Amino acid sequence: MYAITIPEPGGPETLVWTKVPDPVPGAGEVLVEVVAGAVNRADIMQRQGFYDPPPGASPYPGLECSGRIAALGPGVTGWAVGDEVCALLAGGGYAERVAVPVGQLLPVPEGLDLKRAAALPEVVCTVWSNVFMVAHLRPGETLLVHGGSSGIGTMAIQLAKAVGARVAVTAGTKEKLERCAELGADILINYREQDFVAELEQATDGAGADVILDNMGAKYLDRNVRALAVNGRLAIIGMQGGVKGELNIGTLLGKRAAVSATSLRARPPAEKAAIVAAVREHVWPLIEGGHVRPVVDREIPMRDAADAHRFVESSGHVGKVLLIAP
Repeated sequence: MYAITIPEPGGPETLVWTKVPDPVPGAGEVLVEVVAGAVNRADIMQRQGFYDPPPGASPYPGLECSGRIAALGPGVTGWAVGDEVCALLAGGGYAERVAVPVGQLLPVPEGLDLKRAAALPEVVCTVWSNVFMVAHLRPGETLLVHGGSSGIGTMAIQLAKAVGARVAVTAGTKEKLERCAELGADILINYREQDFVAELEQATDGAGADVILDNMGAKYLDRNVRALAVNGRLAIIGMQGGVKGELNIGTLLGKRAAVSATSLRARPPAEKAAIVAAVREHVWPLIEGGHVRPVVDREIPMRDAADAHRFVESSGHVGKVLLIAP
């Protein structure tokens, strides 16, 4: 088969479409014939040499895919060759085939195109596990999403609105904020021109955000804590703004607030399976009912993954960029 490899860390030009050995599904795994994958910031970090795959994972980038089951490993039940699926991966999505633990498989939602299903697993599992399973967003509360026009952001807006929450977003252009508003965002903040702490305080009559989903890390840590409501919950899922920040414990104590930080890729299969099961139970009905949809900016041939990385790094996209297998 062919896959995108990373012979050495570097820029997008280091991604190479080349022939590699076929994966073999082990016990409790299935082999998926990939139809599409999707680009995530973690793939870019891996290409740059900052985010190695966890032990035992495929060395190729790609944290989600859609396709058809081509073979079943020993002990697999409940699935059949030919089933259309999407999957959460620890790696290997930039390839024609990938072996997947059965607990990380999801059926393609009814009414959704197989290719577009590749835009779902990573973002839905990230948003559901952090915003709902960890931070426990409730109806009537306010969620602040940094990077509202990203794949994570566009999904977070829709899921929060679907459960009856109010949503604030940050984005860097008027056009991106307008797209967020189309998805249901209530409070629109241009982070290039406005202080999100002040804007949120004004929009919530001084209450702040009950939950903040943050992809920036250190750069936003102090302001995020100041933007929290009493009993607020900050969920950190990224480090685009650095890894070391200063935390005012007094502010945190005064608000009786909580800070959590999670990553999805390195979790053991059993933990991922629990998240996938929760997503299938709670999110799949929303997708099939037309309340939530994947937002896809564009499709690019998988062999041209370097172009996809350049585009995502330019931050010109809204939603997900898909990689289409040959």
